[in-house]
Amino acid sequence: MKIRTTLTLSILLSALFFAVPVTNAKKRGGGDSETHRMKGIELASAKQFDQAIAEFNKAVEGAPDDPRCYHDRGTAYRAAARAAELAGDQAGASAKYTSAITDFSKEIELAPKDAAGYAERSQTQDLIRQYDAALADANKALELKPDDPLAIKFRGFAYIGLLQWDKAVADFTVAIQKDPNDPQNYDRRAWANRNLKNFPAAVEDYTTLLQKNPNDEDALVRRGATFAAMMEYEKAIADYQAALKIKPDDYDTVQRMQYAQGQLAAKNAPPATPTPTPGSSIFTPAKIFFAVVILVIIAVVVRLMTRGKPEEISSSRIR
Repeated sequence: MKIRTTLTLSILLSALFFAVPVTNAKKRGGGDSETHRMKGIELASAKQFDQAIAEFNKAVEGAPDDPRCYHDRGTAYRAAARAAELAGDQAGASAKYTSAITDFSKEIELAPKDAAGYAERSQTQDLIRQYDAALADANKALELKPDDPLAIKFRGFAYIGLLQWDKAVADFTVAIQKDPNDPQNYDRRAWANRNLKNFPAAVEDYTTLLQKNPNDEDALVRRGATFAAMMEYEKAIADYQAALKIKPDDYDTVQRMQYAQGQLAAKNAPPATPTPTPGSSIFTPAKIFFAVVILVIIAVVVRLMTRGKPEEISSSRIR
């Protein structure tokens, strides 16, 4: 069964666009460049990513030393890459991810003491599964801004990619403390705890998500899978049924529910009555055969021993 993973465009746009602090670089924007940049922000917020990128291109041309322009265009490229992935355009997605990393690298070059560029490049590297590079960038961002909740979160993503579950749980726990309203922090901490087989903690996080949004189909399915791993099949089935009410045609959920139902039926089935094994009989054909053979041999031996001896004459008279 597949592992269910949801990445929303909201996280891809999370650091965009409306307030991008750049504290260590000289901003040379203004005039037409700033107009194009603000227009690009508007288009990106409407998920019109190609048009937004075109506006950011003009902003970069007008202010090539303004790191905000590269930051905004990089974020738009990344969001466009994710949209291309969802549409099945892997080649287009790959090209856009590469462009995003190039822009964030330029942002870092122009503002090397600002955490934003490192955090955004870390997130992008998480998405293309370059987890070692993502971890290095997240650590650099946290070196520059230790309390940055996004950098902590992106480092948690990198730890998950590197299968370092304990460290992931620790980072998402801090991220939740700093931003308790971000559902991805609960979801990813739950996933890390599932891999640590700390199932009760995972159930608790999924339950928190469902308290915030009872119609979260993914949280229902994931909590159901966790209950199934705990062999609490009744609860698993209840979660799968609730998820199918929201998304009736999800074949993966149907499969999971059928598996849980089968396991529950096996668990509740009465113990099988053992088939009695017939007791071994003294008189089996083989034993009878060997007995006959032995008797024949005895008879032959007796005959050989008595051959040639005179027969005894009875002294009794017949009257």
